[in-house]
Amino acid sequence: MLKEKFHIEFVMGSATQASLWRMISQVDGLSEWFADEVTMNEEENVYTFFWGKSDNQAEILGSKPQQSIRFRWLDEEEENIYFEFQLHKLELSNEIALQITDFAEPDEKGDAITLWETQIDKMKRRLGV
Repeated sequence: MLKEKFHIEFVMGSATQASLWRMISQVDGLSEWFADEVTMNEEENVYTFFWGKSDNQAEILGSKPQQSIRFRWLDEEEENIYFEFQLHKLELSNEIALQITDFAEPDEKGDAITLWETQIDKMKRRLGV
């Protein structure tokens, strides 16, 4: 079954762009909310994410410092499937928003969105927002 692209956006309250960038791009930040532990092979630009006894690796496809970072799971068969974090400022409130782009099979999209919501709630608690 083909995976569908979806976007979800979270208003990040009083969090700063720098603190959010650390949370979405740095090993220590990602290990606070995204995975139990994160390591990085800097030569290959590959992150290894650990959850309990399982792990998965993702390569960085592209990054614009303080703005966006795109990852691709190494075990993903489709070349054009990725997940991406983008930061942008909301015009009316001047707050920072985090937009996540991901892909899921149609019957798993709701579960994927729920998982992201849970993880972002964890990030917000870590940031105190």
